[in-house]
Amino acid sequence: MKVSTNKVSGAGLIIALGIIYGDIGTSPLYVFNAIINDRGVDEFLIIGALSCIIWTLTLQTTLKYVVMVLKADNRGEGGTFALYALVRRRKKWLVIPAMIGGASLLADGIITPPISITSAIEGLKELPSLGIHEGSNTVVIIVLSILAVFFFMQQFGTASIGSLFGPIMFIWFTMLLVLGFVHVFDDLAIFKALNPYYAIYFLKNYDGGFWLLGAVFLCTTGAEALYSDLGHCGRGNIRTSWVYVKFCLIIHYFGQGAYLLSHYGNLKITPEVKNSLSINAFYDLMPQWFIIPGVAIATTAAIIASQAMVSGAFTLISEAMRLNLWPKLRIRYPSEAKGQLFVPVINFIMFLGCTGVVLYFRESSRMEAAYGLAIIVTMLATTLLFANYLVLHRVKSAWIYLFLGLYLAIETGYLVALLVKFTHGGYITLIIGLIMFLVMYTWYRSRKIKNRYVEFVRMEHYIPKIQELSNDKSIPKYATHLVYLSSANNPNEIEHKIIYSILNKKPKRADIYWFVHVDTLDDPYTCEYKVEHIIPNDIIRVDFKLGFRMEPRINLMFRKVVEDLVANKEVNIISRYESLASIGTVGDFQFIVSEKYLSQDNDLPFLERIIMKIYFWLKEHSLSEEKAFGLDLANVTVEKFPLIVAPVSNLKLKRVED
Repeated sequence: MKVSTNKVSGAGLIIALGIIYGDIGTSPLYVFNAIINDRGVDEFLIIGALSCIIWTLTLQTTLKYVVMVLKADNRGEGGTFALYALVRRRKKWLVIPAMIGGASLLADGIITPPISITSAIEGLKELPSLGIHEGSNTVVIIVLSILAVFFFMQQFGTASIGSLFGPIMFIWFTMLLVLGFVHVFDDLAIFKALNPYYAIYFLKNYDGGFWLLGAVFLCTTGAEALYSDLGHCGRGNIRTSWVYVKFCLIIHYFGQGAYLLSHYGNLKITPEVKNSLSINAFYDLMPQWFIIPGVAIATTAAIIASQAMVSGAFTLISEAMRLNLWPKLRIRYPSEAKGQLFVPVINFIMFLGCTGVVLYFRESSRMEAAYGLAIIVTMLATTLLFANYLVLHRVKSAWIYLFLGLYLAIETGYLVALLVKFTHGGYITLIIGLIMFLVMYTWYRSRKIKNRYVEFVRMEHYIPKIQELSNDKSIPKYATHLVYLSSANNPNEIEHKIIYSILNKKPKRADIYWFVHVDTLDDPYTCEYKVEHIIPNDIIRVDFKLGFRMEPRINLMFRKVVEDLVANKEVNIISRYESLASIGTVGDFQFIVSEKYLSQDNDLPFLERIIMKIYFWLKEHSLSEEKAFGLDLANVTVEKFPLIVAPVSNLKLKRVED
């Protein structure tokens, strides 16, 4: 369901709760546990850390994302690539932070399900009667079972159960509010944390306080989702629902802090003490009789949080493909609901990644080290892209520099604090993110290398020869309608390889030649076409203008264009064979797709040679051009052309005489 970005409604608010806040909403499961781990619980730690949490949520989530970044909507759509599409024409190098941000979000999507679901299931350890002790495989087995079912169900979409997400998350946040409120009065000193002085004093004077920012940052890891899901919920609904969500989160954090102070004050929480006393900052707030329902609600909320991340990853990959930043992959649409898509390859990769994370770390306390590093990198990328958005909208430079200075300082601080976890598991996130980035960079860079050597020729120079071929009955007819996919943006130009295919390789006589060009626009949902009759009823060019979120179903779209042209009497598609024309048979359509392979006759620099080899390996394992464009394979001919991007120029070959 698409909600207007300008209208706040009850349904919109519930949908926003269900789609957007899963990640940030489940952070109370592990934030305070990470903060107190191997620390002495005292007022200095709890109030200082809590003050950092409150002001992180205020500065990062509320001020940066809810107030400012949500303004940067691309016809109602948000997210890293939607923002990049708005600013990419300003500076070419902006593609780098866009790719880094996208890759980091994908890495975050592999870490979020394991830590959220594991943190929820670990609540069962609070019940001694279940006998789930430390080191037991029970939690791991349950988590892996949930992940297996979760990723298996992705192929069916969430249309049938998506309407339940909002009410379930409303129950979750209300539960957080009630649990926090009940324990706030355990120690009223906790309210001093509202004063930012305690956060600053804590960072400056607490032993290792700065490095605890890595644990504090976990409270805002879902902030990027607010912007990514702008198109699903609308700015007004996000901003209004955030008021309730933030209130619930802060009251709950107050409750956790007050409980820890009153029950474990001056106790050093070593892993042994934590295990022996079954200390869990989240589940300790619950009465014993509520543990099982609490675990059930927490697990459901964690699954919804995971669903948001996985759906976001599918959308991100789809956008990256349209922007030529990712290899073509098969996309399925489980339902008619807008935004519902399923990418089988990405689903399988994420399942393997999540399974590997659970088996490697086993406990949520160890996963915390790998969590957060990816999302802070995404936030830094968003900061750079949004600053360029402000420049495009002629915001005063003083405000832009203030924004950049403030958030680069804050986020660099978090990044440094998180990097200390690198050897404890943070490297897992960086490795995943680096692999994703290298795929994007290779795909982008190889296209630039190829485009340097693509030869375009003027169309008018070859029109007479094409017409002459079309009328030459001594050559067998190849097809009534011959359709070429062209990458030429200029309607007066055409690739030389297409002319070569028609006139030289093996002359292809047809009655009508069609040249189809697909242009991906910065606007997400544009779906338009333009027709140019180069030679009426003989040579026709069709330009499709599609938004970066539109699926290029060229077979269906082209058929619709032809139907419109026939209805307007602009073209005659009846077969030119006399025996068939007399009974009004429609002529056949044949699509020609050019497929390149890397020629051995290249003399590329070392780095570019590596990039092109990786590119062709990726291309070999991705979706073919004809399938990516949704063509009917029965009417497609694939022609292979050698790609010579750097011809060998210093070939030493000497002729000798007998």
